[in-house]
Amino acid sequence: MSVTVRVPAKVNVQLAVGAARADGFHDLANVFLAVGLHDEVTVAAADELRVTCEGPGSDQVPLDRTNLAARAVELLGARYGIAPDVHIHIAKDIPVAGGMAGGSADGAGALVACDALWGTGASRSELLDICAELGSDVPFSLVGGAALGTGRGEKLEPVEVGGAFHWVFAVADGGLSTPAVYREFDRLTPVAPAPEASPALLAALRDGAVEALAAELSNDLQPAALSLFPSLRDTLATGVEAGALASLVSGSGPTTAFLAADAASARRVADALLASGVCRAARVAESPAAGATLL
Repeated sequence: MSVTVRVPAKVNVQLAVGAARADGFHDLANVFLAVGLHDEVTVAAADELRVTCEGPGSDQVPLDRTNLAARAVELLGARYGIAPDVHIHIAKDIPVAGGMAGGSADGAGALVACDALWGTGASRSELLDICAELGSDVPFSLVGGAALGTGRGEKLEPVEVGGAFHWVFAVADGGLSTPAVYREFDRLTPVAPAPEASPALLAALRDGAVEALAAELSNDLQPAALSLFPSLRDTLATGVEAGALASLVSGSGPTTAFLAADAASARRVADALLASGVCRAARVAESPAAGATLL
């Protein structure tokens, strides 16, 4: 018997970052939006815990117990006294190391899949507790839709979305280390104000107002990402010149996100980005998307 769970990528339509805390994390006001690029995580009983992976960028995915999917299985098993002897297979479609929470999505997917495989009957709050232990983005990967993440991003409040939004994601050659981006943020921002969600941005999401949302997109990590990966400036400019309403670095990067007026415009922006040679791939996706879903 095997269980498969589909999990979405995310884009941060607002990422407000506060000063570093004593524990090394930063307080955030992080408005997550799940988008229709997905990984599929399949678990099946095995003699020992092992991880395999296929798909774009799979050669960059760790296959040992540092993989968040493996850690999720171990944490769930420890709670319920179950040996984590499963084969986890990840079919990747979310860009790897691209600031779109692909690893976090796999952790959430493995957790939901093993909960079903083992019949643990864990409550939603228990699963979210384990997600928060795994990482700041993992709870949202479980929940999907749209949410405001506070604390280090793990404390979620649902956000209403009144319509569909169309995106293009430009996948860069190379990656960026999230800790390195935060260190650069600290260097560039010696005094960071307390992070707060933008009321205008939340209203734009609620109203399904694409032009209003475009005017409010923001990412406090973007200057740090551009400092470490300067060629992303050309990518951002190319997408806007091609007709995107707005552009920003997705999370800690180096994937860049472009908000388009509609599906046809998104396709034109993607084609222009690819033709320009400023990115390795350009993916079109719609939001919001459902969270971790049993198939």
